[in-house]
Amino acid sequence: MSRIIHPASTGRRGFLTGLGLSASLFSVRGLMAEQLADTKRILTPEMTEGPYYPDKMPLDTDNDLLIINDAITPAVGEISWVSGCVMNASGQPIRNATVEIWQCDSKSSYIHSRGRNENGLDGNFQGYGRYQTDSTGRYQFRTIKPVSYELNGMFRAPHIHFAVSRNGRRIFTTQMMVKGHADNTRDHVLGEIEDAAERNTILVDFLPVPGSPLGELTAKFDLIIGRTLEEGDDHKLLGGIGKSGARGFGGPPGRGPSPGRGAGGSPPPPPGGRPPGSPPPE
Repeated sequence: MSRIIHPASTGRRGFLTGLGLSASLFSVRGLMAEQLADTKRILTPEMTEGPYYPDKMPLDTDNDLLIINDAITPAVGEISWVSGCVMNASGQPIRNATVEIWQCDSKSSYIHSRGRNENGLDGNFQGYGRYQTDSTGRYQFRTIKPVSYELNGMFRAPHIHFAVSRNGRRIFTTQMMVKGHADNTRDHVLGEIEDAAERNTILVDFLPVPGSPLGELTAKFDLIIGRTLEEGDDHKLLGGIGKSGARGFGGPPGRGPSPGRGAGGSPPPPPGGRPPGSPPPE
């Protein structure tokens, strides 16, 4: 059942301090990388960006997709905290990388002008957000649990699009999907990933947040990027978002063009990359 979040009385960003989830979702520095070091790392597969990367950015582009700026009406959907770590194949965190996500709303519509379902658009859903990873490669978003849709003759099981940029260059694009969802067997994009181990890396559990009065969910999605990432000549790591590689409408689904190609792009992320009210990195 879809739920509506009620903003905390402390205002636009009270949700972080009021619920205290930031600390619970992120534990000890480097813990995720250490856990992966004890297991065989499987690279997160690259997947198509698809045609619905925003053609016009929303008024708000932060990492809380449920509330737009200082609005008091939240988006409809199952409140979900999506978090994880961006790292390379050796388990080293990728810091100062910009993580972007975008997805359809509870009515199965994107904010892209050609991604609207006949049921309309939830004007209170941001539809897109970004976050700059900290020194341990961590990111987090508050959004809704994704839903299935059929748009422009294409069916998709629930998913959230992810893109990672570093030093103003798009370096990685993939999608996160809901583990165990009945519609996964019908999803042609997921079906393109033939290796079962790779496929499992993007299938994520949405689990209840213990004690949440709003029935919130949490989903942990680590991004393990296999390509070599080099710093600039001055060895500085900067923020910034690379150009979108979105394909046009009407083309084959496929995995899309290589990251970093195509037109588009967006303004730089907010300084610091962390939501106001959250504690500093440990």
